Amino acid sequence: MISSPNPQTSKFSKPAQSDLLDQAPLSELAQRLVDAAKRAGADAADAVAVRGVSQGVEVRDGKVEESERSEGDDVGLRVFVGKRQAVVSTNDVGGDNVAKLAERAVAMARVAPDDDYVGLADPSLLAKQFADLQLLDPVLPSVGELERRAQEAEAAGLSVNGVSKSGGASASAGIGGMVLVTSTGFHGAYLRSNQSISVMTIAGEGTGMERDYDFTSAIHAGDLMSPQSVGRSAGERTVARVNPRKVATCKVPVVFDPRVASSLVGHLVGAVNGASVARKSSFLKDKLGAQLFGSNIRIIDDPLRVRGLRSQTFDAEGVAVKKLAIIDDGVLTSWLLDCATARELGMVTTGNAHRGVSSSPSPGPYNLHLEAGSVTPAELMADIKEGFYITDLIGSGVNGVTGDYSRGAAGFWIENGERTYAVSEVTIAGHLFDIFKSMQPANDLTFKYGVNSPTVRVEGLTVAGR
Repeated sequence: MISSPNPQTSKFSKPAQSDLLDQAPLSELAQRLVDAAKRAGADAADAVAVRGVSQGVEVRDGKVEESERSEGDDVGLRVFVGKRQAVVSTNDVGGDNVAKLAERAVAMARVAPDDDYVGLADPSLLAKQFADLQLLDPVLPSVGELERRAQEAEAAGLSVNGVSKSGGASASAGIGGMVLVTSTGFHGAYLRSNQSISVMTIAGEGTGMERDYDFTSAIHAGDLMSPQSVGRSAGERTVARVNPRKVATCKVPVVFDPRVASSLVGHLVGAVNGASVARKSSFLKDKLGAQLFGSNIRIIDDPLRVRGLRSQTFDAEGVAVKKLAIIDDGVLTSWLLDCATARELGMVTTGNAHRGVSSSPSPGPYNLHLEAGSVTPAELMADIKEGFYITDLIGSGVNGVTGDYSRGAAGFWIENGERTYAVSEVTIAGHLFDIFKSMQPANDLTFKYGVNSPTVRVEGLTVAGR
């Protein structure tokens, strides 16, 4: 994490990469936009400048099918005239375009409708310290290195007995960053790198083909799974899905594999988003302070996790961020709020504002996780005579207004506490209140995604099959 006016010095060896890490020009540009907005008649303003560079390769059958690179800078200006606001953006700031952009923004704000909740963050809430969260890998891999990673991952997947063909493999790397300047004096900036490897494999023949995947993503290359591990995992997952059966409709315990259990956390977070609560479009709108889960459940939003995929030290309004237990001992403790939704709800922002260059801030999460339980996945399933272990979810049949839950699913049938044959083409259904109340986490939490969960057991979902 870096803070203007002293941006982090480059550790990249190539001059072009050194230029990428120098955010001073972006900070100066954002300041010029804010100053121009004030001269044009704005009562207040903030500006964001976003920088990104990415490169990636896709391979199939050992050959590179696609290689691409993109880079660019974009800027956005938000202005306030009384209780009115407007947002404009551009990637062309040459000549006198800064002044013209500011004048256009102010003119738009003057004809916008009044909004009692808009405005910059209270200066007392702004970030003043910027911890080092180790968000930047000092080495950006070459295209040749990305090709090697993808090819090795694909080869490992194809080497798994039973895999018949490749669905393709890819590797990518990039750096993205943001500068934020406000008319109240805030200057902040950060850069974040990301690298990933993914592979898909296919098993079976004709109409009996099955496919599955695996991937790894991290801030630093040293935290990635090896290409061979990713490929083997994808291949083994795929082969296990061959010759699936259908099951009769029943009501049984359901166990969510970690890569799909995180979706349950996502449904909760969508319902506690302050914008949804303010619109009264959340099934949890009246549940702040209510016991929604068992007393052993904690769900955490942590923007300050070192090397976290979504970590940062200030939000899109400059507010200092903090670790937040959204669910603590099973109780819903907080909404996710930016300044506008907080004002509308009569509360204080939680520092969860996110923003692109062409939009005003809106609330959202950072690094989310459901805390691990105390039992192993095997112990979690041991007493299940018949149940369903889910590895894949299909569709988005979740109603955030009512809490009704219905999704297509695939996985494995559980008999006497053990995973047995593959199952596909079924639907699971229930209500999120009931799902939350009966959730039991295992102890196998790992931090692999932006939203992370251990294996989770849920009681009494309806599995609709043949």
